[in-house]
Order: sequence, then structure tokens, then C-alpha cells
Amino acid sequence: SAGVFLVGLGSIASAWGFQLIGGYVPCSMCLAQRVPYYVGLPLALVAFLAARRGWAGLSRLVLAAIALLFVYGAGLGIWQAGAEWGFWLGPNDCGGGAPVAASASALLQQLDHTRVVNCSVASLRIFGLSFAGWNVLVSAALVLASAAAAWLPARTR
Repeated sequence: SAGVFLVGLGSIASAWGFQLIGGYVPCSMCLAQRVPYYVGLPLALVAFLAARRGWAGLSRLVLAAIALLFVYGAGLGIWQAGAEWGFWLGPNDCGGGAPVAASASALLQQLDHTRVVNCSVASLRIFGLSFAGWNVLVSAALVLASAAAAWLPARTR
């Protein structure tokens, strides 16, 4: 569970780094793919602490839940990566959020500075994979690691 936490933390920190330092604005699908990390990382800490206290049953249950969370995350990544490659359509509402403004002139001013990101277009590819593609790989690794930790006997983990 410590390895799941560290790999997951590295992945979500990279996503935030590309956003805050690199200036890559996430689309709604990108933001949805972060949710398993936001839920799974604290759960990985719970699993780790439970294992350290000798609560193997709780640790295994939490690790199984983490595996399911990252199956969901990998599925979202597959959907987005497939849409980026043109294999299927992305979600209809994929783009930017609706701006909130107090007046029509403020709304027009916000629209001038709002950048809408299309989920079906990869903003960057690294070694041929978009952010969604990399998320599929990391999520799949986290599924395997969590599932293995949940089901393997403690002496083989």
C-alpha cells in the first residue's frame, strides 16, 4: 500500500505540475480522472496503517476498493484516449465550465480570457501517449499493485 500511495502521489503531482507550472489546462475528463487519486491516496494510507496495526482484513478490503477505484480511472482514461485518437466520440459536454459573472459586460470580459479545452484533442503527447494514455498505464499499474497486495498472502507481499 505504501508503493500504491507513492506511485499515485507521483502521478497526481505530475498532473498538477503540468497544470500549474506547464500551463496545461485540464478538461472535464482530465479532472474526472483525478478523482480516483483524490479518494485512493487517503485510502492507501488507511490500508498501510491498518496493515501496520495488524488489521490485515481491513487492509485487504481497502486495497480491493482502491483497485476498483483505479479500474474506474483507467476506464475514463481509455475513453478519453480513444476519443483523442478518433476511435469514438468523447462526452458531449466536454470543454470548459460555464463562466459565472455578475453582469453581461463582466461575462463578455470573462469569455475573452476563458480557455476551453476539448477532451477529444490531446494537448501534449509524451512518447506517443497523451495525459489520458499515461493515466491508463499508471492506473493499470495501481490496479495490479492494489489487487496483488489485497489478495497475496502477507509473506509474499
